[in-house]
Amino acid sequence: MDAIDRKILAELQRDGRITVTELAERVRLSVSPCHRRLRALEESGAIAGYRAHLDPGVLGLGFDSLVFVTMRDADRATVTAFEAAVAGITNVVQAQRLFGDPDYLLRVITRDLSAFQHLYDDRLAALPGVQRLSSTLVMKSVVEDRPLPV
Repeated sequence: MDAIDRKILAELQRDGRITVTELAERVRLSVSPCHRRLRALEESGAIAGYRAHLDPGVLGLGFDSLVFVTMRDADRATVTAFEAAVAGITNVVQAQRLFGDPDYLLRVITRDLSAFQHLYDDRLAALPGVQRLSSTLVMKSVVEDRPLPV
């Protein structure tokens, strides 16, 4: 990956809907070489995909929380079952396995407190291997979906 590839990645992170022609102009290449580089970045996996950035508040999903999960057991079967179950909960928009205690950090977005409580009690507390859940509310997002440094 060279400086031009990094410029292409930076531009795409700013605007994923940019045309190849506009992208080529911004990185100072002709269209064909720019297109070849773009395809190579996609094929290499450096560009994992394209998606729209949605505003949760506009969609009626104004309740943002972080849930810390401490596991009872950390054996492979329990961890695998827990992670598969978490992946199936659409309101969990981010899940990270951590070193130390707690074992996981989940970002959960719901419509409101009542919807969160229902999800917490009925789904999160019933996840395989969970010993303890602890949650906190997100007051405000200071940095979110920042482009990766390239």
